[in-house]
Amino acid sequence: MEKVKRLGKFRVYWKGDWDGKIFEKCVAVVGSRRMTQYGQRVVEKLVPALVHEGWTIVSGFMYGVDQAAHRTCLEVGGKTIAVLGWGINYPMSNDQCSMSNRILETGGLVISEWEEQQPAYWTFPARNKIVAAISQRIYVVEAAAKSGALITAEMGRELGKEIWAVPGPITSLVSVGTNKLIASCQAKMWLPDSDTKSNTKQTEISIALQNESLTVDDLVRKTGRSAEDVGSELTMMMLAGDIVEKDGKYYVSEN
Repeated sequence: MEKVKRLGKFRVYWKGDWDGKIFEKCVAVVGSRRMTQYGQRVVEKLVPALVHEGWTIVSGFMYGVDQAAHRTCLEVGGKTIAVLGWGINYPMSNDQCSMSNRILETGGLVISEWEEQQPAYWTFPARNKIVAAISQRIYVVEAAAKSGALITAEMGRELGKEIWAVPGPITSLVSVGTNKLIASCQAKMWLPDSDTKSNTKQTEISIALQNESLTVDDLVRKTGRSAEDVGSELTMMMLAGDIVEKDGKYYVSEN
C-alpha cells in the first residue's frame, strides 16, 4: 500500500520501509536509455565502488543506464531509490515489477510525485528534479547532446551538487553530452581507480596485446568478438591507463 511523505519541498508517494537514514548519503547515477556495452561496463565499475563507499544509489528506473544502476547496486548488496516518472500506482511491466520488488526487499524505496499519473513527456523532467534534489553527487554515464541525463546534471548544478561525467568514445552519439560536460568544465571527469585497473589486465584482449601491437580489426579476428565489444573494452583499458593507442594500433602501457 502506498503512503505519502514530505521530502524537502516535494510531496511524494512511496513504497518500502521508510528510513530517513537512506537519504543521508545519496548519489545519482543517470544516463542514456540507449546504453551501449561501454556504458554497461562503466556502470559495472562505478556502482560497486560507490556502494562500497556507503552511498545509496538513486536513479530514474527507466531502461538503459537507470535500470543498470539499480540492478548492479542490488547485485552488490547496496540500497537504491527508484524515482518514477509516472504514478506510484500506474501499472508496471513484469520486469519492472520484479526489479521494484527486489528494491523493496533489500531496504530500498520506490517514490513518485504522483499517485495515478501516466508517463508523459513532462513527467520525466519533473522526476529529474527529485533525483537531483535528494542526491549529493550526480554521475552521468552516457548522454546524447540533448538528453534527460543532462537536464538532471543541470538541475543538480543549480542546486550546488557535485557533478561527475564519464568520458566516452568520440565516435559515440551517447557520449557527446558527457564529453561536452567535461570539456566545458561543467562536470568533473570520472576515471576508473587503481582497483579497476587491476581488474582489466587479464582479459583476452590484454593478453593478446602483451605479445604484439594490434588494431581493432586484428583483435576482432583474434578474439571472435564484435568490433563494438572490442572497442568498448579498449576504451576502458585506455581510461585505466593499461594501454595506449598510436596510429590505429594498441600497445600495453609501460607505466
